[in-house]
Amino acid sequence: MAVTEETGAEPASAGVDPTGDPLLRTRFALPKRPATFLRRARLVRHLDQALGTPLTMVNGAAGAGKTLLVADWAAGLTEPVAWLTADPADQAPGIFWAYLLEALRAAGVPVTGDVGCPAEAAHVDRRTLTRLAADLERRDHTTVVVLDEFDRVTSPEIARQLQFVLHHAGRGMRLVLVSRTEPLLPLHRYRASGEITEIRNAELAFTSEEAHDLLSRHGLHLRADAVRALVERTQGWAAGLRLCALAARQGTDPHAYLKQFEADHSTVADFLLAEVLDRQTPGTQDLLLRVSVLDRCCPDLVNALTLRTDAEPILAALQRENAFVHYLGHSWYSLHPLFAEILRAHLRERFPGLEPELRGRAAQWLRRSGALPDALVQAAAADDWEFTARVVVDDLAIGQLFTGLRSEELTALFAGMSPEVTGPAPDLVRAARELGRRDLEHGLAHLRRAEEELGRDEAGAAPVRLSCALLEALAARLTGSPGRAERAAEQARLLQREVPGQLLDEHPELTALLLTHLGSARLWAGRFDDARTALSAVAGSPEGAATALPRWEALGHLALIDYLNGWLGPAEHKALAAAGQAERYSLPRRSRSGIAPLVLAAVLIDRDELDEAQALLDEAAVSHPLVEDPVVRAGRTLIRGRLFLARGDARAALAAADAIVPAAVSSPWAEDHAALLASAAHLAQGHAEPARQAVERVAHHRSACAVEAARARLAAGRPEGVLDLLDSLPENDRPGPAVTVRATLVRARAALDTGDPTTARRLVARALLDGRREQLRRPFLEAGTWIRPLLNTGRPRELASGWLLPGPGRYRAPGPAAPDGPPELAVEELSARERDVLRRVAEMMSTEEIAADLHVSVNTVKTHLKSIYRKLAVTRRGDAVRRARERRLL
Repeated sequence: MAVTEETGAEPASAGVDPTGDPLLRTRFALPKRPATFLRRARLVRHLDQALGTPLTMVNGAAGAGKTLLVADWAAGLTEPVAWLTADPADQAPGIFWAYLLEALRAAGVPVTGDVGCPAEAAHVDRRTLTRLAADLERRDHTTVVVLDEFDRVTSPEIARQLQFVLHHAGRGMRLVLVSRTEPLLPLHRYRASGEITEIRNAELAFTSEEAHDLLSRHGLHLRADAVRALVERTQGWAAGLRLCALAARQGTDPHAYLKQFEADHSTVADFLLAEVLDRQTPGTQDLLLRVSVLDRCCPDLVNALTLRTDAEPILAALQRENAFVHYLGHSWYSLHPLFAEILRAHLRERFPGLEPELRGRAAQWLRRSGALPDALVQAAAADDWEFTARVVVDDLAIGQLFTGLRSEELTALFAGMSPEVTGPAPDLVRAARELGRRDLEHGLAHLRRAEEELGRDEAGAAPVRLSCALLEALAARLTGSPGRAERAAEQARLLQREVPGQLLDEHPELTALLLTHLGSARLWAGRFDDARTALSAVAGSPEGAATALPRWEALGHLALIDYLNGWLGPAEHKALAAAGQAERYSLPRRSRSGIAPLVLAAVLIDRDELDEAQALLDEAAVSHPLVEDPVVRAGRTLIRGRLFLARGDARAALAAADAIVPAAVSSPWAEDHAALLASAAHLAQGHAEPARQAVERVAHHRSACAVEAARARLAAGRPEGVLDLLDSLPENDRPGPAVTVRATLVRARAALDTGDPTTARRLVARALLDGRREQLRRPFLEAGTWIRPLLNTGRPRELASGWLLPGPGRYRAPGPAAPDGPPELAVEELSARERDVLRRVAEMMSTEEIAADLHVSVNTVKTHLKSIYRKLAVTRRGDAVRRARERRLL
């Protein structure tokens, strides 16, 4: 299809999505209501309000009757209704909007040619959305857009785009979301302005009167007390009521059935077998039993399983007869889950040993058809683990065990693989599972066995060897073996030439993971520039769910490099970008325990925002990291040590500095920063000579070490060579403010010790000027008592006011008050993030809504609130807002 030069979008749909797959037109059809469907007037009246508000949300549990309710209401509208049933594959914006535009056309809503259609799966041009919104807004009628099963759409980017179109379409569009969970749109804003209609689970529940009418439609007439008891037990759940009604009406005494139903659910199975299966012809019964092993099926797949050719008319007839066979669209069907479960039990009883054979046939057919996930499920259920592992490895899908999106699914899938299954592919999958669970001993053993098997097969396929190289790079990273990582990366680079380009394009996560592992290993070795090259390539790769986790990791490691070099601002920016990746792509909560949160905590410590730093470290401590490598372990240990030191626990800081991180080779930066921490801890205890000895041996390694060594020499009364030490820093080392501010303070201390207070005051003023930009408080708090008189007078006092000094008054160092008198009381300044939280509290947002809006956890918000209450001397939200307004903080 041609792509327009102006918009980068296709001029019109040709029945395919941006990947070239056909658009499933049945996703645009209103679901058909069964004959026993009960229209509930109270809900229809409520839904009528949807025409007066831009957004409507129908939110409830599975089986609550959401879809049929909205479909019935939509069928009676005079306005055009564009219906789209969401699919898990809709996470790519281009695919989602291609389907939505086609849904509008299918509903008879003409979409002008200049709107176009997305040409890329991962991207939608802003102009396409703008023109669509303008097109809808110009119309003289309202278009109702219903997105069913919207909980399957988890992309924040799509949610933002949808909100943009909804806002700018004005009265030309009314959006109805049918979902099991709250969508990602900013619902609090719509609620505050009264622009949303909501129907929730409690309202969807059947009342006793409605349940009576529903049961009557099923031919079941019960006393009022029996109906009330049934509604109480099912909590008005629509699916539960219907299944109960179907079974209970077959008995002679419905009241007796209800008691039996409560104790023994086999009655439902007996009913389904007797009233559905046994009424079919023997051939159809056999077909249903064989189809029960499938989650969904099409005639060709059913024919492959049954070795017959007439599956299509049989399936269509079963669907017309409401025989618990549902039409999904595009020639695909599914059995009711309860019916399928009962049929599978019957299949095993009637034909022992047939189920694995059926699943094996299904796996082969699904793989040939390109349905890899379904093929893996069927092959695993058939206990054909050699085939299952080989498919994962040959398809280069082994990287998905680590991407956080399908990792848990695939890990669980292979949990049942027998140890007797051997070969390179099964061992590689075992190695991936164990390494993913941070079990190095078993993971490396499986990897060695796979490499030995590949060594005996010199003609081994390139995808198998490339998968092996990926795991070798991961093993090198986890064990802290930079040389091993380089060799694995080079081998992977050569093997990629032998793999079809299309296969590599389908799995961008593989290259991203390789570079991430290489970058982390280089970082551990202290080769910051080389590490930055590999990690930047990952961080700058195109957005997409497949590479979200490698990008998150790469950004976190780049943030750590900036922090180690003293550049707090860039470090914070990259760490927050990493957090945005985790939120945008719904990465597992364990992503909160990676490098990025640790770097944010380190930045907060240097800014003396200790409560916030503690909250981040505590949150990281309660969950296991997705990847636990030496970089993460060393970073966590050293940053916790910094927090101990900032809180006055020098003994714990020394213990952190002495902690050993196991790795094949030592890390120069980890050793240097451990020495820095030990020296600072000794100085905090007043032990100047041990402090000097701790850092002197690394004084010439990097600028931060030289600065700390100079500070320790001054404290130990050894001023000789201090300035020479500071002036002989490595030329290629360009440290950031966190280092240069400390260096300037050391020079000021040296000037003061030599009787030059004027130079000392000038240098302190320069340090304050540089530190104010980054809100660097710790260097001044750690400087010691010599700096107090300088900060309380002249230019330094002016520069320190408002961020280092809370207000008019003397400088307050940590620990006991100085002998020259207690500091004056002042209101402690709120941090920028605390102000963000406070503004949202003033907008009456809940704790959960604040967390979602700021992309942080609920516990982090609670920690900020506690800090706000303490600083404002209040105990409640309302008092905090009132006090903040009195002090013009809002």
